[in-house]
Amino acid sequence: MDLSDARTAAANDALDRTRTVRVAVDAMGGDHGPEEVVAGALAYAHEDPAVELLLVGDEATIARHVASPLPERVTLVHASQVIGMHESPAIALRQKRDSSILVATGLVREGRADAVVTAGHTGAGMAAAVLRLGRLPGVDRPALAVQLITATGPLILIDIGANPDSTAFNLSQYATMATIYAEQVMGIARPRVALLSIGEEKGKGDARIAEATVLLDGTDLNFIGNVEGKDLPQGTADVVVCDAVLGNVVIKFFEGLSSFIVDEFRTELRRPPFGPIAALLLRPGLARIRRRLDYERLGGAPLLGVRGVVIITHGRARRRMIRYAVGAGALAARAGIPARIARAFGGRDIPETAAEPMADAVAGA
Repeated sequence: MDLSDARTAAANDALDRTRTVRVAVDAMGGDHGPEEVVAGALAYAHEDPAVELLLVGDEATIARHVASPLPERVTLVHASQVIGMHESPAIALRQKRDSSILVATGLVREGRADAVVTAGHTGAGMAAAVLRLGRLPGVDRPALAVQLITATGPLILIDIGANPDSTAFNLSQYATMATIYAEQVMGIARPRVALLSIGEEKGKGDARIAEATVLLDGTDLNFIGNVEGKDLPQGTADVVVCDAVLGNVVIKFFEGLSSFIVDEFRTELRRPPFGPIAALLLRPGLARIRRRLDYERLGGAPLLGVRGVVIITHGRARRRMIRYAVGAGALAARAGIPARIARAFGGRDIPETAAEPMADAVAGA
């Protein structure tokens, strides 16, 4: 596939950070509710004078967490309902038409916002995006991407939650979409693209991997073949492609392992008599390691392939991570990611073998 039309700017071109963008924030989503979400969103707005915030949710509830009078460049948009973290997204989206996530996503569809950010129910966020915004021309299935921290910098892992039954054609499309995001948002020139499989040998894996290898070899992507799980922390590739089941297991393992390591260090460095002394001596190095493992700075996961910028962050995110998530939404909006993806595929026909409807985005997430 020729992506020359999609790559209209060099990877190191600076984005116009002075261009005003409007970010709709699902203020009611997440484990910690509006208190943390609103504080984080306002913190980013304070840093970026070219962002306008639309805080979506129950106005009276949000107002309790916003200084009076309402800060400049901040607008409240009322939504009377909230989709809980344990509700069925399919049922909730039908029954709660005035939910904060649906209203926030609707603002993007109406052109009143350039991006939507949510810490709410992942399945509901993806389904709202697919239902309200729709897929970009030529995109068979949108996919959820996430940045992982590695020894050489962050890499993009895609898909981590949208499609548990991806085809080889889907995998090739994920690679294209994630490459565009890596170039335009992360500033990586010619990102190295790899398939996550059971062996390093090119094409090794199931029939889907073998077919995807043939498809990717036919593109102008910087496709380097397969990587194994052990290669991910080393930063062997910049974009790693897999189906949602594998991707979700990998990202949850990464997060769990990082927390485990940090907790083990904390326990040992508190153990008398020498732990506190060691902690004092190691403090500078531990601070650097902690910063490198700080996944909150990555903000959230973009849902690529829909007609708008959608950032889904952790349900447990507190204000600091929300601040970074709003920043990720503003950055992707300024980079024009949906338009670049649409140009890459040119609205071309989808093969019949890959034309089945997107797996119920509301089901597996």
